[in-house]
Amino acid sequence: MKKTYLLAATAIVAAGFTACGNSAPKEDLKSDVDSLSYAFGIDQGQSVKQYLQQMQIDTAYIDEFIKGMNDGAQNADDKKRAAYNAGIGVGMQMNMIIKNQINRQIFGEDSTKTISLNNFLSGFAASAKGKGQKMTVEKAREVEQKTSKTIQMKAAEKTYGANKKKSDAYMAANAKKPGVKTLGQGVQVKELKAGSGATPKASDVVKINYVGKTIEGKVFDQRNDATMPVSGVIPGFTEALSKMPVGAKWEITIPYTAGYGAEQPSPDIKPFSTLVFTVELLGIEKAPQGTPAMPQGHPGK
Repeated sequence: MKKTYLLAATAIVAAGFTACGNSAPKEDLKSDVDSLSYAFGIDQGQSVKQYLQQMQIDTAYIDEFIKGMNDGAQNADDKKRAAYNAGIGVGMQMNMIIKNQINRQIFGEDSTKTISLNNFLSGFAASAKGKGQKMTVEKAREVEQKTSKTIQMKAAEKTYGANKKKSDAYMAANAKKPGVKTLGQGVQVKELKAGSGATPKASDVVKINYVGKTIEGKVFDQRNDATMPVSGVIPGFTEALSKMPVGAKWEITIPYTAGYGAEQPSPDIKPFSTLVFTVELLGIEKAPQGTPAMPQGHPGK
């Protein structure tokens, strides 16, 4: 029997962790099989502390873990108890995901903010049972995107409010400059060279030369003969490309609302940054098998 198989089995049992049950049985080494069984236990026990650390369980409570492991192993054939134990394991993982992933994504480093655990569990239970949901899955995903973004905006504004005001002022002033036109989503464009070719569709892949700058004039990205999908970039970039004929060269000014919003995709692009791109549309390419690679700070999503 391979050790990797036993490690997997240990992890499965450990996932059924519960503080209920009795302590581990006392060893009774009367036969070779007894000794072999105990040896397997000794060998596999060496990996438990590492497993607990991975699961972010305090090793100071190793006795409670042993109780739970014993209870899960002794009652593995009890379907009702097995379901309960599985729920305990999933619940603990949910708690860690909320703390380490969801909260951090929405509230950043503000550890005083958290989503509601009770409402999370209520929604999870309703969805798992398939009844009693207060919203459809589609509606839930819409709320996740819109509300998360709104909360992120408010949180980021406390730190980057000055940059937001600066960007808003820049867009307002730029809109009044000669030759500047405003497209959808507040994107502003100025024609530097006319084009006479076809205009790409959202489903097309284009080849372009571009330089991306902050409103302070700092270049954060620059590429020639770059290939990218029209719909695979930030909304403001898609908006401009889908209106731009082949051969044209434009200055494209993208407000943060059609860019990265409250996110910070690279060290040079702060939250609420207006982005200024000089773009030359070289041609419309045949879509490749894979998605073109995008460098950090590029106009990708």
